Amino acid sequence: MKINKNIVAAALVAAASFSAFEAEACTNFIVGKKASADGSVMCTYNADDYGMFGYLCHYPAGTHKQGEMRKIYDWDSGEYHGEIPEAPVTYNVIGNINEFQLSIGETTYGGREEMVDPTGIIDYGSLIYLALQRSKTAREAISVMTSLVEKYGYCSEGETFSICDPNEAWIMEMQGTGKGSKGVVWVAQRIPDDAICAHANQSRIGKFNMKDKKNVLHSKNVIAYARKMGWFTGKDADFSWKHTYAAPDFSGRRFCDARVWSFFNHWQKGFDRYLPWALGKDEKAEDMPLWIIPDRKLSVHDVEMCMRDHYEGTAMAIDSTNIGGGIYQMPYRPTPLTFKVDGKEYFNERPISTQQTAFTFVSQLRSWLPREIGGVLWFGNDDANMVAYTPVYCGNTVQPACYNTKGADAVTFSSDNAFWLCNMVSNMVYPRYSQLFPELKAVRDSLETSYFASQTSIEKQAADLYQTDKAAALKLLNNYSNAKADEMLASWKHLATRIIVKYNDMAVKKEKDGKLLQSVTRPGYPISFGRKLVKETGDWYAVPVEKK
Repeated sequence: MKINKNIVAAALVAAASFSAFEAEACTNFIVGKKASADGSVMCTYNADDYGMFGYLCHYPAGTHKQGEMRKIYDWDSGEYHGEIPEAPVTYNVIGNINEFQLSIGETTYGGREEMVDPTGIIDYGSLIYLALQRSKTAREAISVMTSLVEKYGYCSEGETFSICDPNEAWIMEMQGTGKGSKGVVWVAQRIPDDAICAHANQSRIGKFNMKDKKNVLHSKNVIAYARKMGWFTGKDADFSWKHTYAAPDFSGRRFCDARVWSFFNHWQKGFDRYLPWALGKDEKAEDMPLWIIPDRKLSVHDVEMCMRDHYEGTAMAIDSTNIGGGIYQMPYRPTPLTFKVDGKEYFNERPISTQQTAFTFVSQLRSWLPREIGGVLWFGNDDANMVAYTPVYCGNTVQPACYNTKGADAVTFSSDNAFWLCNMVSNMVYPRYSQLFPELKAVRDSLETSYFASQTSIEKQAADLYQTDKAAALKLLNNYSNAKADEMLASWKHLATRIIVKYNDMAVKKEKDGKLLQSVTRPGYPISFGRKLVKETGDWYAVPVEKK
């Protein structure tokens, strides 16, 4: 196949803006079908990296002649790695979901540096989209992904993948076997239907039952390679993937596993027993399980809200009044994660929701509906906390213009582009968070409520039409998705101008009957910050009491 020029261009633009993914980026959640409120499997992804430009990709379905080759460009750097034979048939992919409701996310955990093989052809990002184009189910995706890297080599660091379809949810971890080896080790575990799972840049799979062929898959060398390298000498039953290939240290626990802990903490009483593990300072702390059974079932809205988490209500909460949040309790912190003061190193908390998110999604996968109707990618182009997730159906073949805007890239602003417009609003809100965020939240929540309210009716229309005219049904959903994205963009443009006008010059314009007035209030410092300022400056700013 002649590679689509638009796809290559988009990939290269994205690559130019993706400085190589670093650890401490990205978060994934997995929800089994019996753990969800509606019976869907859910898979999430916050794609996080500073400088990263986010867009909604599309790979059209196709048929390919024998001998056609697929060029592989690194998803992060844009570097050309080589080429592999094209598959005879490839499936439609929109974002991180395909037409069969297969959805894949990832987080990079790194692992042992000596296991990286830069001579491999396939990187983790390319591997995801190859699998989405070539697979109908999660199990098939695991087979496709592992067979590709075993044949052509894997050039990325240690990676965790969420691989989900409407019936099964899997977590897979993968690493190379050293420079020039073209080898790979991997293990995949099925998440129980009534369970939830998460990973966030720290390897999560520990011990696994090699005899459970139904729920555990692995490379033949998964333990043998560790023995060969002298990293493991015990019994096979005692082998732990993460403790052998990516042992958790302080940063792996506090910056990474802490996000997993926060997600689990919402859904199981007593999960604070694992807080010492998340805090990362107690070497003897009890490790968290790979998955848990939630106390109640999760809705799509529940999962979206968890993607917006800043450790609220926990010991690690950063929506607090301490000085790190500035004047207006901003639940975001500067980068990098660590900093030094007078030679001593300190750190910032790394929450699930962070300002470096380029795009975010929650995939909703439903087995009881026609596949192109059952799969919805709830998508946003910026920090999950600061955007409204809009519905993108898995059979869609035309992206909303705001998620694929001509001319917009990492260094080119466009007010018609969701990434840039949402970022513009976010960056106005961040420093005056407690003042401005309620404005954004009201718009965000109103839009999402309306999307959920209309979901049943639009899907019924599509299902009825699907029986007689499948093409028309898919067009209906595509048009609906694009209309909702356009609606979001229009709402955000109005939000941007409202914030500029209402909160101009650090004052706040008064309102009457929903209309802004010319008169203003001047709120000054919040009391909590005023006290901190006085404590630091003493009487320097004290107004003298004059004698009368």
